[in-house]
Order: sequence, then C-alpha cells, then structure tokens
Amino acid sequence: MATEIRVPTLGESVTEATIGTWLKKKGDTVSADEPLVELETDKVTLEVPAPAAGTLSEIVANEGDTVEVDALLGSIEAEGAGGGSAGNGASGGGAKAKAETTSASAKKDDAGKAANGGGSGKGSGKMVDVPVPAAGESVTSATVGEVFKKVGDEVKMDEPLLELETDKAAQEVPSPAAGVVRELLVEQGQDVEVGELLLRIEEGATGGSAGASHEKGEPATPNGPGETPSPREGGEKKGGTDMPPAPSAKKMMEEKNVSSDQVVGSGKRGQVLKGDVMDAVNRASPSSPAEEPKVQARAKSSDEDSSREERVKMTRLRQTIAKRLKGAQNTAAMLTTYNEVDMKPVMDLRAKYKELFEKKHGVKLGFMGFFTKAVTHALKEVPAVNAEIDGTDIIYKNFAHIGVAVGTDRGLVVPVVRDADAMSIAGVEKEINRLGKAARDGQLSMADMQGGTFTISNGGVYGSLLSSPILNAPQSGILGMHKIQERPVAIKGEVVIRPMMYLAVSYDHRIVDGKEAVTFLVRVKEVLEDPERLVLDL
Repeated sequence: MATEIRVPTLGESVTEATIGTWLKKKGDTVSADEPLVELETDKVTLEVPAPAAGTLSEIVANEGDTVEVDALLGSIEAEGAGGGSAGNGASGGGAKAKAETTSASAKKDDAGKAANGGGSGKGSGKMVDVPVPAAGESVTSATVGEVFKKVGDEVKMDEPLLELETDKAAQEVPSPAAGVVRELLVEQGQDVEVGELLLRIEEGATGGSAGASHEKGEPATPNGPGETPSPREGGEKKGGTDMPPAPSAKKMMEEKNVSSDQVVGSGKRGQVLKGDVMDAVNRASPSSPAEEPKVQARAKSSDEDSSREERVKMTRLRQTIAKRLKGAQNTAAMLTTYNEVDMKPVMDLRAKYKELFEKKHGVKLGFMGFFTKAVTHALKEVPAVNAEIDGTDIIYKNFAHIGVAVGTDRGLVVPVVRDADAMSIAGVEKEINRLGKAARDGQLSMADMQGGTFTISNGGVYGSLLSSPILNAPQSGILGMHKIQERPVAIKGEVVIRPMMYLAVSYDHRIVDGKEAVTFLVRVKEVLEDPERLVLDL
C-alpha cells in the first residue's frame, strides 16, 4: 500500500513553496521521519519528513516546481509490499532480498553504534532524537544559548538539555527520555530552525560508555576520521557558504540581474532564498517603499582604544527589541502626556491590609495590582487606548490583556496578564508574581507574551523620576510609572508633604486624540487617589 507525501502547512500567510532539493531518489529505502525533500518559501527552507518507512516509489514534483499546500509530492511503498505472489521463485528472491536488507540494516546499526562511541550494555540501544521544538506560529528559528549537557553525560527525563533563544524569549529544551547523550550536533551561538536536530540520546543507557572522541566532548558525525562533513552535515565554509541559492532565488536573480555578492542569504547555512533577493532588489531601488535607511559604518577605534574594547554579538532577543522599538517610532504618530498622582491613599491601604492580604491570598499586596486595575477601569471609558490599527481599520478590544514590562539579564520582556479586567487585585498580583518569576528564570512560554492590548512599564523600580515610554506595537497606549518621591504640594490651600509619582502615557495619535489620552490618564489618577472608586465602579 502506497503512502502519499504531501506539502505540509507552511504558515498562515504562506500558501505555496518551491521544490528545492530531493534528498532521496526514486527507489531509495527510507525510514519514517527521515528527510525526503527540501521546500523553499520566501522566508525559510524546510525539510519534509517521510510519513512512513518503505521505498520511495514515485516522485511527482521535480526540483524547481512551485507547489501549493497539500499538493502531492510523491509516494512511498510500504516495506514488503508487492512482488511476493509470483510463485516460489519470486518468494525465494523476496526472502533473499529481505535477508540482504536486514543484513545491511544490521551493519548500518553497528556502524552507527561505533560512531556513537559504542553501546552502554545497559541501555536499550534506541536512539531518541531531540529536535528544535515549535515555538509559535511566527517563530521559525532560534539561537542556541547555554548548553547544559555534553556527550557522555547522563540525563533524566525532562531534565534541561540546552537553552534556545528566539526573538521573543529564551526557553529550555527538556530531555524526552532518560539515558546518555550520544551526539551533540549544535554549539552555543549557532542558529537553528524548527525541527532541526539538536542532539541524540541513547535511551536507558548509563554514563561512562562513550568512545574516546566523546570523552573529549566532541560531537559525533556520520563521517569517518579525517573526513570533511558535507554542507548538509554542517560543513559550511568559514566566512561563507557552500549552499547554492534556492532555485526560486536563482531564477529571480537572473530575472532581476542581481549578482550573488549583492544578496545576503538568510536561509539554512546561509542559503539565499527568494525573499533575500526581493530585499536586495528593494534596497537597490531608490523609489522602493521597502527601502530602509542605510546604517553608517562605525568609525574604527584607535589601536589604543580597540585593545580595551569588547565586541559581543547581540542576542536574538536584543536584536528584536531594537527593531520593534525603532519600528514603533517609525510607524506610529507617538505622543506623550503627563500627570502626577498622590500615592498616599494606596500606600495607606497597603499598610492597613498587607498582612491580612498576604495571609489570605499567599502573595504580597504590591502597587502593580492597583495600577493594573486602574488601567483596566480607565480603558473601559476610553476604548481607543485599548485598540489597534490594521490597515484602514480600527480593531477595538472588548477585553484587557495587560502587558507588564519586566527587565531581565537577557533584556526587556513583556509578559501578559490576560483578561486583567475580569480579575480581582489578588488575582492580578498572583499572575504578575508568576510571570515575573518565570521571566527571571527564563521560563516564559510564547503564550505568556502574546496578545497584549496595553502595556505598563515601571521605570520607578530603577529610580526613574520621569520618562516617555515607547509604544509596544501594535498597541496604541503604554503607561509609564516612576519613582515615588516626597514633595511639597498644595492641598486645600495648605502646603503638605505627600508621596508623589509622575505618570506618563504614550499613545498613537493616529487613533487616540489628545482629549482621550488626557481623559484616560486622569481616570487612572482619580482611581489611585480614591481606591474606593474601584469597588463602586466609578
């Protein structure tokens, strides 16, 4: 029985791809999940794995063909299917072929064990692959961060193996099995794509059984001693790539008369993709709307200064922060309005109930619970601050997912308190406490940081007295909290000392008018200076 090989789902906005390289030819024996063919889209190159074990009996789509999602690529004939009913002679031949296949398979397994440093004697011998996990619809690649295990190390089920940094968060990859690390195929700082193999674990094995090369912590490769890995196995030239341009990219380069030195490849192992060629064409066209301003080259430091400088590559997260913040400035008509709030009522309320609150809810009563509820209260009155622009449409959100900016050693992240408008202050404090701890420990999931409709940034914890926060696109508003400082203020004709805080709200003037922004900030101020308004919904 034949199993069809079809084009997988490529992402929400991607409906077609170009056949890149067939990694197997017709008649080859394939294992389940073994890569068969590379597909190229404008953004990424991905491998299509075998849906079943057997023989590649048919190839329908050829290299360079453009195919749509779910299009037929080929088919696999299951092992042992066909040719077994043509008499005893045929049956005998089939048995002989099967025996030869089994023998070859056994040799292959023996060779694999030798490359992996030998068996442990206590393990099952089963190799468990650990690939790059999916990290969300819009995330297709990551950078290898800290590697916690080396070849020959024992690992437990769910024990962290290494850390992956995406443009939104850092996440640990847990071990899918207990055993020993036999192959480590990546290193710190290496870029990898979703589904790419990171390492292999021999399930059930114990330590101390790795070969000499593994004892030195060197990753095993399928190549023998002294052999150079092929480009597919990571044998990329330093400072360049052995990968030819993708067929779709090569075709566009010829059509647009673009040379290879004008294009920077963003694909796997530096391969030039169709999207890279499009970017190069846009950069070369002065009238192109996609053209980005050129960044001037940095002036070279003097010999004396350069010897005391340290050059460190930006993390993927830091690069994304830079792009998003600059993108917000370039896109939104950003404006900031300011006010100040007397924090005495909230501070008095905290002092009165903090012990009882912590005893009942198991979490401390902080300021963020009050500010989050004050914001959700004000958003109900001024919905434009909780909306976003999509082309020529305005999308109003009838819910409040409040992002809380958290500074970590990796950079700024914004976990989201979902449906904060439906929570109590205790519920908000519990969720903020959970998200803050996860952010500091690098345990935030993609779901924790998606879907925010408004953001609160607290620069006051670092001593900031006043600042203008930058929008977290595509949101239309962000509130900046600052340091509480005792200042003389006039109240009912008398000068008194009060704990005051400056507040700032930055907003997108394309969608939020000045009157709405000021009204929003005044409502936040009023609720904080008179917390009973939250109870009475005033």
